[in-house]
Amino acid sequence: MNKKVAILMGSDSDLPVVKGAIHILKNFDIPVEVHVYSAHRTPKQACEFAENAKANGFGVIICAAGKAAHLAGVIAAHTTLPVIGIPIKASVLDGLDALLSTVQMPKGIPVATVAIDGAENAGILAAQILGVENADIDAKLLKMKADMANEVLEKDKKLQSELD
Repeated sequence: MNKKVAILMGSDSDLPVVKGAIHILKNFDIPVEVHVYSAHRTPKQACEFAENAKANGFGVIICAAGKAAHLAGVIAAHTTLPVIGIPIKASVLDGLDALLSTVQMPKGIPVATVAIDGAENAGILAAQILGVENADIDAKLLKMKADMANEVLEKDKKLQSELD
């Protein structure tokens, strides 16, 4: 059975950003579930989800949160699955508060952190984690990287012809 990816949002207002990760995961044919759990308002439910995630077929958990952004750390404290944090730009601090809250985890509770609003990279990182043991996902990742390289080379070729 293919492992699933969970995407947890601290608020449903995070969905416009999170859609980037959902899109990436669906392009890789990775099953994804999306839920709203708050580290502060629904801590019991968030912790229960994390504690049961592995048994429920998940291989990676992505957490998106803004402001204090404690969701990824709380989830990571309750599972051994890889946790990826997406700091959300949701305050007057332009997401710096969420970035620092997400990346500054204590020893023993790692959270891989992508850029502020970096949902696409969170999806790709989740695919790379699952791709270690899934040849189909790995092949799709290799194709994606080759396509990106070809796109850059085509842009260079066009630039060179314009400069000649």
